[in-house]
Amino acid sequence: MGPDQFCLVLLRRMGDYQPDLVADAVRELEFTRTRMREVNAQWQRMVRSRSVGGSGRAYRAALGEPAGRAQRAIGDLIADAQWWVLPLWPDLRFEILTGPDGRVWQEWLVRADPATMPPVEAVSELRPWEYVIGDVARAFPQLRHMEGSAPSRWSSLITEGEATYRVDFVWGLLQEVVRIDAESGSVLEAHAR
Repeated sequence: MGPDQFCLVLLRRMGDYQPDLVADAVRELEFTRTRMREVNAQWQRMVRSRSVGGSGRAYRAALGEPAGRAQRAIGDLIADAQWWVLPLWPDLRFEILTGPDGRVWQEWLVRADPATMPPVEAVSELRPWEYVIGDVARAFPQLRHMEGSAPSRWSSLITEGEATYRVDFVWGLLQEVVRIDAESGSVLEAHAR
């Protein structure tokens, strides 16, 4: 598959939030929407294949050997972190965390070097595809994480003054920021597009 085509797997889910950015990225990679669907189907077969041996091995089959690897303590457990560099996001890396049994615990885009994070002091400065979950958590320590609507999705809440914002991520990359009613959770206004 390779890193270029694997980007199409990530872009497919991002299209629900940022169809224009996804269309631009697919053109930049010199692929078509049809090819994106084909690659996603191929990826789904790989992840489910018994011969590949699980999603952790599917990443190596799709992307090759990781560019780096490290052990990370998560509570009382030790995770194996592996990462790859992808062409669309040169300041980020795609990282998976696997447990002792080889199962993937987390799969997402992370900042390769926190020093390259674009500055941000207010929610109004957050822009899609410029920040990852870790960036937003560093900039807004009061951030509260919520369960996402799908395995590759993540949402967080930020309170700034009297306003509450829901920040949505796909594969760890910021997709949108919406102002919500703190009590009902209903969207009051879209912020970052």
